[in-house]
This record gives sequence, C-alpha cells and structure tokens, in this order.
Amino acid sequence: MQRTAAQSAFINVLVNTLIANVTTSFLWFALTFWVYIETQSVLATGVIGGAYMLFVAFFAMVFGTIVDRHRKHAVMMLSSLISAAAFLLAGVLYLAQPEAALLDLGGPWFWLFSGVILFGGVIEQLRNIALSTTVTLLVPEERRANANGLVGTVQGIAFLVTSVFSGLSIGFLGMGWTLAIAIAAMALTFAHLLFIRIPEKQPQADPESRSAVDFRGSVRAIRLAPGLFALIIFSTFNNLIGGVYMALMDPYGLTLFDAQTWGFALAFASTGFLIGGGLVAKFGLGAKPMRTMLLVVIAMGLLGSVFMLREWWWLYVLGMWAYMALVPPVEAAEQTVIQKVVPFERQGRVFGVAAAMEASAAPITAFLIAPLAEFLIIPYMESQDGRQQWGWLLGEGEARGIALICLFAGLIMVVAATLAFFTRSYRKLTDLYAHAPEQNIPGEGEDEGEANADGEDAAADDAGVEVPSAADSERHSERHTAVADAPPIVPGKPPLR
Repeated sequence: MQRTAAQSAFINVLVNTLIANVTTSFLWFALTFWVYIETQSVLATGVIGGAYMLFVAFFAMVFGTIVDRHRKHAVMMLSSLISAAAFLLAGVLYLAQPEAALLDLGGPWFWLFSGVILFGGVIEQLRNIALSTTVTLLVPEERRANANGLVGTVQGIAFLVTSVFSGLSIGFLGMGWTLAIAIAAMALTFAHLLFIRIPEKQPQADPESRSAVDFRGSVRAIRLAPGLFALIIFSTFNNLIGGVYMALMDPYGLTLFDAQTWGFALAFASTGFLIGGGLVAKFGLGAKPMRTMLLVVIAMGLLGSVFMLREWWWLYVLGMWAYMALVPPVEAAEQTVIQKVVPFERQGRVFGVAAAMEASAAPITAFLIAPLAEFLIIPYMESQDGRQQWGWLLGEGEARGIALICLFAGLIMVVAATLAFFTRSYRKLTDLYAHAPEQNIPGEGEDEGEANADGEDAAADDAGVEVPSAADSERHSERHTAVADAPPIVPGKPPLR
C-alpha cells in the first residue's frame, strides 16, 4: 500500500472541515442558547433556526454552480474567508450596541446581528457541497459510502464539541468572548487551507451554463437518473418533519436542564453521530443504499415519536442519542447515490438543488411550528382539557405540548418511509445504482482522453496500489495481476499519515 496525493488531500480536507464545522456550529448553538436564555421565547429560537435553513435554501443552488465552475480548494478558501468576515462584523456590532438592543426582538439590531452570524454559518454550506464532490474526486467508487461515513463522523465530532462548549461559553464567558473564539478559529481554518493541495484539473466551462444559478443544467442531470428526483423529494419531506425537531429540541431541553448542563447533554447525545458515522465508515451501506436509508428513516420516526412521551431527562437524552446515530446513514446514502449516478462535472449543481429543496422544507415547518407551539398547542396541553385527553399517553410536565407535536411528526415519518418502498421511483433508482458504470475523472494535468485511456491506472492509484512503470513492457502487461493481488482495503479505515 502506498499513500497517494488523493488520500492525503482527503484526510486534510476532513480535518479542515472539522475545524470549520466546529466553528460555525459553535457560534450558531451559542446564539440560540443566548437568545433563549435571555428572552425565554420559543418563537425567537424557532425563527433563528428557520432563518438559517431559509438562507441555505436561497444560496444552495448558487453554491452548487460555483462548485462546478471552480477548483474545490478555491471554493473552500472562499467559504472560510467570507465566514471569518461575517463573524468579525458580528463582533463589531456586539461592541457597538448594548446587549439590550441586540436582544430586542422588535428592534432592527437583533435581526441584523442574528442575520450576520447566520450568514457566516450558511456559507459553510458552500464547503459542504464542495466536500461531497471532493469525495467523488478523491475516493474510489467502492469506498465512497465508507468515505461518506467518515464525513458523518467528522460532523458528529463537530456537533459533540460545539454542544459542550457553546453552553459553557455562553454560561461562563458570555456572547462577546464566544464571538472572539469563533473569529480566531475561522482564521485558523483559512490558514490551514493554505497548506492543503487537492489534485484536481481546472473544471471546463459548461457552454450551456451561463447564469449564476444553472437550474436547467441541474434539472437535466437529475432527469438523466430515473428516480433521483423522487429521492430528493423524499429527503425534502424528511426535512419537513425534521424541522419540527429543529424548532423544538432546544426549548424542550432547556426546560429540563440549565444552559451548561444542556450543553453536556447534547454532547453525550451527539456521540450518536460518531457511532452512526463510524458504522457506515466501517461497513458501508450495503448493495442497496436506498433500502438502507428507508429502513433507517422508519426507525428515526419511531424514536422521534417516543422519546418525549414522559418528561424524563434520561429518556430524552437516550432518545436523542439513538436518533442522532441514525442520521449519518441517511445522509451518506443520499450522497453515495448521487455520487455514482450523476456525472462529476454536474454534481455540485445537483447537490445544490438537493440542498436548496431539502433546506427550504425545514423553515416552513419551523416558522409554522414555533408560533403554533407557543400560542396554541402548549397552552392547550397546560389546560385541564388537554391534560385529561392526552395525560394517559404523555404524562405530566410543563412541555407536554412539544411532546404532542413530536409524537405526530414521528408517526408521519414512519408512514412516508413505508410507502416509499412501494413506489416505482424506488425500484428504478435502486436498479440504476446497481448498474451505473464507474466514472473516470481526470486528475490535475490530465485531459479527458488520458483519463479514459488510463482509467484502470487511476483507480489503482486511488486505491493506494503502486502501479509499475508503463515503460517496462513485461511488467505493464501484468498490471492487472499486480492490482488483483494487492492487499485488500479495510473499509472505513483511513491510511496512516
């Protein structure tokens, strides 16, 4: 086995993504904690969460076009630079205005301050789209599911770290020092990127893609893969239900814990991401990623409907842990399917369309559920009629209205995933994935003809196998034997540095 430039680049990009994800998640979580602690408003936290997803939906298609038109390294550097500038601007606003003005939901400074922070976090989606295409660029087809599992593990580590330190930072340091930490960490991310080199040829301009948002090119790529649009629609619906949990998870947790303890509880629950991502990295998703995804979504719905049935802190934390362990397989399955059935040169736009559609669903639910919960369902469950009708199922407590919403959201998810098994789109996409040929992607310094002629050599290099020189005719004729006799790759195990 030989360490290749592609393997080195992939590991370094994962490390850099970890730093960036920690930073943006750290500040987003901190903003949510800070606003809820100071205002005690479920509506405010719901609006923040919904606004974040709305920004992602608005910019994702632009991000996808940018990714397809530029080298992935340049895209990641742009993402880090803009996020650092946004966080720096938020720091200036914090110093220029009193906290009372920044926390006034009816004033402009709250929306400007929150919007700048959320925009800095949303730019991270540009990096995430680039990372999804980088997996296709740097990882052989047979190991992409495992690589996507590693990506999920990195995201889980980021969630774990931010869950702890966001609560601690707000509880002990306040919002000002929290902003300072985020600015410094994002600057570190940018500096680290300067030392990473991703072996990639300059993307060729698409003559049919002239606008900043190449919607037509995205649609064409999706239509060429029968059933892919249905997968994106299903993921969008799944995010529609997930928006319920996004809007209500923090308010429910902060009724059971103070901010610092809730941070530790989230940190424990987020180890589920590590377990789920690690299992995918080790074992992959099987021969039918779509089937795996639907089975996991059914399990997620069942969990989401039961972990608030009683206002027991341990039930909530363990339920979140199991729920989060199921998220990486779902995300990895969608990414793995797109990476195989969509041409590499259009993957950024397809991932952008998927991100836009899926992200647009969550704010719809968040904007609807947050006020509905605060002004209708929570008061109803606190009334005598509500307790009499639902007390046998949901027990007693101050957040039974949230529990009622999550119960029905989880059951809807179960029904939708079960019905998806019987659709023609599911059968078509499963068959397409099984028979789609492996893509030949030209590396830096190659053209398309060279890549197609030497596709087997490129696959061997990506796998880390040393291929003999073509100048030696005898060894050249035995190259297939050399590759076939190479030691097997351990799925999900990154190479040693």
